[in-house]
Amino acid sequence: EATVSLVTRPEETALALYCFEDLVDAMEAVPEALEFDVSAVELMDDEVFRLARESSEFAQYADPIPEKTAASLMIEFDSELVGDFEDAVAETNAHFHDTGKAFEVIEAYTDAEQAKLWKLRKAAIPLLMGLDGDPKPYPFIEDATVPPEELAEYVQSFEDVLVDHGTSAAYFAHAGSGTLHIRPILNLKDGDGIQTMQSITDDVTDLVLEHDGAFSGEHGDGLARTEFNPKMYGETLWTAFKDVKDVFDTDWRMNPGKVVYRDDDPTDMRDNLRYGADYSSIEPATKLDFDAEGGFSHLVELCNGCGNCRQPDQDVMCPTYRASEEEIQATRGRANLLRAAISGELPEEELYSERFQEEVLDLCIGCKGCMNDCPTGVDMAKLKTEVKHQAHQHDDPGIRDRLFANIDTLSALGSRLAPITNRLTELPGSRLALEKILGIAADRELPTFEAESFEEWFESRGPRVPLREADDKVLLFPDTYTNYSHPSTGKAAVTVLEAANVHVEIPDDVGSSGRPAYSKGFLDLAEKRARRNVNALRPYVDDGWSVLFIEPSDAVMFQDEYRSLLHGSAVETVSKNTYSVLEYVDTHRLDDRMIFEESDESLSYHGHCNQKAMNKDHHAVGVLRRAGYAVDPLDSACCGMAGSFGYEAEHFDLSQAIGQILFDKVDASDTDTVVAPGASCRSQLGDRADAMKPPHPITKVAEALVD
Repeated sequence: EATVSLVTRPEETALALYCFEDLVDAMEAVPEALEFDVSAVELMDDEVFRLARESSEFAQYADPIPEKTAASLMIEFDSELVGDFEDAVAETNAHFHDTGKAFEVIEAYTDAEQAKLWKLRKAAIPLLMGLDGDPKPYPFIEDATVPPEELAEYVQSFEDVLVDHGTSAAYFAHAGSGTLHIRPILNLKDGDGIQTMQSITDDVTDLVLEHDGAFSGEHGDGLARTEFNPKMYGETLWTAFKDVKDVFDTDWRMNPGKVVYRDDDPTDMRDNLRYGADYSSIEPATKLDFDAEGGFSHLVELCNGCGNCRQPDQDVMCPTYRASEEEIQATRGRANLLRAAISGELPEEELYSERFQEEVLDLCIGCKGCMNDCPTGVDMAKLKTEVKHQAHQHDDPGIRDRLFANIDTLSALGSRLAPITNRLTELPGSRLALEKILGIAADRELPTFEAESFEEWFESRGPRVPLREADDKVLLFPDTYTNYSHPSTGKAAVTVLEAANVHVEIPDDVGSSGRPAYSKGFLDLAEKRARRNVNALRPYVDDGWSVLFIEPSDAVMFQDEYRSLLHGSAVETVSKNTYSVLEYVDTHRLDDRMIFEESDESLSYHGHCNQKAMNKDHHAVGVLRRAGYAVDPLDSACCGMAGSFGYEAEHFDLSQAIGQILFDKVDASDTDTVVAPGASCRSQLGDRADAMKPPHPITKVAEALVD
């Protein structure tokens, strides 16, 4: 039995970020900040800001930070300590900013403003570990802690240690508690770098003792720290540790080398390294461009084993682990096996073997959650696609994968022959035959097709807002799902856009986005389709048109994956001017031009995992709320359908298990209707017993318009 002290989460918070021209000046300000009613003081240094500015994902968060900032202190206030946030910030401003100690202050009171600053702070690890080349900021001394009032002197001495060893470090994290995460930049694939790591640690432990600090202020005394525990704890405690070990683990079998070690078998932090001086890896030739990630191998090696992908209910990553609870189905498990393959631990040919595909990669559903949620940014979806492409060069991929990769051609045929095609799949025994012949799950509802495609409807109707009178002009891309199976969703999008005085056209000479081919590893086909689309759209974009999608995965394909398939200014221009339809409406506040009926309907919103990875899933919620709906944005991950994944017989059960996590969240949400922008998500939710197929959120916006 144990009594646990619980701390309530404050209802409201505010942030003030102070910019300093010198790191030591910032450290001198920490004990002064603690004299106020603050709940946290977080440090970020210029290395974090520099990397953020160079990152397409994080540049927007670093833009407000002045370039001459050498270090910043982000001070948090919460409602349990402070009654008036603006008064509290005014007091700290008077102390730091008005006196010139800090040359700039950025205040954040709303949730959105604070989220941007926290996003920058939490980006430190993925940004730092994403540095090009083998030297990396490693965390072997990152939670050494000293009293806050001694931080300035400690950091000055720490800098001297780094200079003596010919390196530098990144500084960030919990300045308020005296726990700075300091990561020296070293190459731990090199013998000299490994020796330098041990030498720096020896000097820093001396420094920590001088300041009456702790070597492990936040984390544990594991394999990297145990070597120095006799020094840190002293002979009396060290002997006591060994005595306790003797009593409870007489043979010293449990966790050998951690916290304590035998006198005849000392722990050495240079042992058991993830890489080490003997480590080498191949850099395979790739179809996709991995330059932004530092190469294929570098992206694999970004996994540091932290295990965030094994969280049971957090963010998007990793849906297959949540459903299976198997290590091999987590991003970490897949990354470790990929690393084993490129480093020679596995035979070289194993990477492209059928066994490796089936057991390691096929169950990655390409949600892209790890791209955003993994602390170091391991993009397993991209790695999987590249390896599948290379595997196709070794072995025939099979007819089912080829069919799914060309689903646009099949859908066009299905629409042309509708309603006959819809009836064929309902014939007795047809689904069992499909499962036996093609491996398409008999229990899965198959897509239906409309005889009149969205393109055909629009061609006969034409745009209703003349170009010369329009406020904006857009090309609404006819994605496969909308065009052949859900033209009503496309019609709703046109209605909404034209209600905002937007001139809408359907682009000529475009085809499939290439998303199905990309997901199945047919990268030559995906590249061909990407090139056709970019070449067709570039002249329009240069003339001021924007490209809009109804299907989120296709929008993200243009915004992200095209930039790995193609090079040059054309793809960059088209990518930067591509939006999902509600992203465009929200970004340009087109709904301000619309008039909506009053509504008492409530909606549960399930965002698309690809858009969540790009931080673009929130736009629909804002538009729906301004359209008059009460919206509950579900804290949901991937629905489990993942395009063709949920149709494949061998994956059906896992798809349903992943879906059940979403179903439970839907059931717990007390709303009238579920909406989801992804066609696959709507299919998964609609396949539930007695469930209505959810509408696309653009449909609800169209319904709310005053006629």
